[in-house]
Amino acid sequence: MNNESISKAEKFWDRAAKSYDREEKKDEKIYQQILEKLDTHLKSTDHVLDFGCGTGLISNKLTTVVEKIHGIDVSSKMIEIAREKAKNQSLKNITYEHATLFDNRLEQGTYDAVLSFYILHLLDDAQMAIEKTHELLKTDGLLISVTPCMGEKPLMKSLFAFLSKLKLVPKIKSFKQNGLVQLLTTAGFEIIVNEKLSNTSNQYFIVAKK
Repeated sequence: MNNESISKAEKFWDRAAKSYDREEKKDEKIYQQILEKLDTHLKSTDHVLDFGCGTGLISNKLTTVVEKIHGIDVSSKMIEIAREKAKNQSLKNITYEHATLFDNRLEQGTYDAVLSFYILHLLDDAQMAIEKTHELLKTDGLLISVTPCMGEKPLMKSLFAFLSKLKLVPKIKSFKQNGLVQLLTTAGFEIIVNEKLSNTSNQYFIVAKK
């Protein structure tokens, strides 16, 4: 993302930060499903990066599953809320930073897993982000993502395009499942899991190994 896009994204998600948890609770069953799936792919020794962590809805729950987790988000307001929640829960093995995936503080070959939930479809250049993720992972590290593929739902695609023009939702890339998989394999990933989340029409849970 260029600086202008980052600035626009930060402003949008800063505005959404206060109501974010309330809105996401509507999808609590889906989040629980994601956590159950994560449990089969993460190890107690893992160091994990949560890219686009929001208010820490998933990151905080993973503190009992992995050794260390680092959450980053373009929204400073989201990070403030995530830090406060972690502090209130006395979570010691988690850190949050207001940062992008391309922040120089993130070192190559550092992470056993990178989480990318509901973020790839919001990026100007998802391919670049996936390639950067590949660099940040250790050998055999995992990129674990959930991405809505709007390209498979033409009516929904049109609706979100209209809402985006009204600035009610951010600009969204209309992926199809096979196109998303192609981005991952082009970046050098091997697809381990590729499945639609139950009770959703177009959200795909994908695990890709470096």
